[in-house]
Amino acid sequence: MGYEHIEVEREDHIATLWLNRPDKLNAMSSDMWEDIPKAMASLDVDDSIRVVIVAGRGTAFSVGIDISMLAGLQPEGDSPAEKSKQTYEIIKRLQGTNNSFANSPKPVIAAIHGYCIGQGINLVTACDIRLAAADALISLRETRMGLVADVGVLQRLPSIVGAGHTAELAFTGKDITAQHAKDIGLVNRVFPNQDALMTGARELAAEIAANSPLVISGVKQVLAANRGRTIDQALDYVARWNSAYLYSNDLYEAIAAFTEKREPDFKGN
Repeated sequence: MGYEHIEVEREDHIATLWLNRPDKLNAMSSDMWEDIPKAMASLDVDDSIRVVIVAGRGTAFSVGIDISMLAGLQPEGDSPAEKSKQTYEIIKRLQGTNNSFANSPKPVIAAIHGYCIGQGINLVTACDIRLAAADALISLRETRMGLVADVGVLQRLPSIVGAGHTAELAFTGKDITAQHAKDIGLVNRVFPNQDALMTGARELAAEIAANSPLVISGVKQVLAANRGRTIDQALDYVARWNSAYLYSNDLYEAIAAFTEKREPDFKGN
């Protein structure tokens, strides 16, 4: 499937979804908002892909929503109620773009370099793991634009960095460096440059992809199920998940590989 401003590369069991509008610092145009969920839906059902990396072409991950697109998101209607309904529907559609990372059954790694602003941080907080190059500059910029961020970052960031850091970033809209992001737990690791970042992201993806895809998908589901549940409820969820999927061919392959002192060959069933 061809896309105008995103690109999908597949190698071994890893897909890299590139934001590919480098001349605009990967500002998110309307086609990008629509094509990212389409690309993720295609990857979700591709059994050959076990991990997805999200990265940006050029000198930035993303400077956020394209301002010309933002200016064009004006609802039309004969009443305030109709305009409010249209605004709600627009916001829900935009939320769906970021949800496509969070809701994917496959782990998603964000590889951040350069500017990661506004929608950029919305995208990466919907990913499972975040890595950064030393030049990354991250900002929840909506505040400084007179907007309340509404496509996911305010809902996801507290569980990543805590309520206090979220409030500071959201109230100020300030820029933070890659090292600051690592210090507060927003990114796992910082690499010296973009090339090292992409190498590190692929190495991590390969490490994940070497495990049973059935198990990795289950881990992602169980981690997501923890949110909003008590510990007892979450324990019951994982018990039910394992009661359905524990006795897989991959489990027996892991046992055989251990006994035979070889690497396992997981099939995801």
